Amino acid sequence: MWESISNRKWALQYCPESDSFRYPPSPICPDSLSMTYEWRPIKGTGEILSWAIFHRKYFDDFPPPYNTIAVRLDEGPIVISNLIGPEPEGDWIGCRVEVVYEDSGGVTIPKMRLI
Repeated sequence: MWESISNRKWALQYCPESDSFRYPPSPICPDSLSMTYEWRPIKGTGEILSWAIFHRKYFDDFPPPYNTIAVRLDEGPIVISNLIGPEPEGDWIGCRVEVVYEDSGGVTIPKMRLI
């Protein structure tokens, strides 16, 4: 998965037996219990399900305040990320987002922005 992210073409595990994507990666599909999977690229778009803004410093690389969002990807899985760029006016829940890739310390990180 991280190799696809570093190539800016995010791919997730896909189970052909249950016709579903899964995240986080695992050896067995939770729907079909199949051990068969393939890596498929995703669109990288989704909808914010939840969000929080942290005002306390936990890590040097994340100076406060910073946000964390839960996004249901259009393919189904829920991922945790950060929203970059302008913040929504009012409620964040239901806002559409798309993936953007940021390089940080030699690692490419998938983050989200409003669309």
